[in-house]
Amino acid sequence: MTIDVLCVGHASYDLVFSVDHHPLEDEKMVAESFISCGGGPAANASVTVAKLGFKSAFSGYLGTDVYGEKHYQELLELGINTDLISRGNSPTPLSTILVKPNGNRALINYKGKTEALPSNAIDFSSVTAKVVLFDGHEPHISLPLLNRMRQEGIPTVLDAGSLHSGTLSLMDRVDYLVCSEKFAHQFSGDSITALTRLAELSKVVVITQGERGLIWQRGHESGKLEAFPVTSIDSTGAGDAFHGAFAVAIASGMNWLDVLRYASAAGALCCTKTGARTGLPSKIEHHALFTNK
Repeated sequence: MTIDVLCVGHASYDLVFSVDHHPLEDEKMVAESFISCGGGPAANASVTVAKLGFKSAFSGYLGTDVYGEKHYQELLELGINTDLISRGNSPTPLSTILVKPNGNRALINYKGKTEALPSNAIDFSSVTAKVVLFDGHEPHISLPLLNRMRQEGIPTVLDAGSLHSGTLSLMDRVDYLVCSEKFAHQFSGDSITALTRLAELSKVVVITQGERGLIWQRGHESGKLEAFPVTSIDSTGAGDAFHGAFAVAIASGMNWLDVLRYASAAGALCCTKTGARTGLPSKIEHHALFTNK
């Protein structure tokens, strides 16, 4: 298997409801619209890679239930390599997402008794990738693969959405630690302090800050980048799009500032549509925004 980006981690099935406000206690309400589709950080990143015109594979778990089958077929239709997916009788994780008109969201995730895959669940020996992206949700299969990639000189990226055992186990081993503002605040209380401390653990650190753009440190260099100006409808999946595009840019050998702009354009475009998977930009949409200096 020869691919551009291998994405390892979480897959879910998303139920997205558009509402005019988040419900209060004991309140009943009616959604204005509804979308159902596959989701999950690593799974969405793999779709982003494919939609941008590159070869991707997703590795993680999907149940044999109706939601797992729907997601599996969706990945096939989108051209994602699915050979490294483990299927089983445990339920496919579900996410219910409530999105307000201003793009703010509330998310409820349910995994049931589904646990992270054991270290021997997937055989990666036949995989050749230019970049490997992890989201930390499958730490047992991720750590051995990460160690092998380091030995082979393959760049690795961590999508650190929140601070948990999985991201903690990988954060000081990857080449690119790309984390959310939430992760930064959980780690150090504020983004500036977190950037300094995280740069002691990883060679390259990026902290995304939503509509305020991002800050970064690479060795002794540091800086910030403003977000692309777009009208946000739903921020769900913006981070997933950012990480997938970031991995593509690294695989393509772009210069550092273009890597950041390329990823930022994908994240911004995802905010302009409802739903994470449905908001992931096409190659044409992305090119138009990225090249608009």
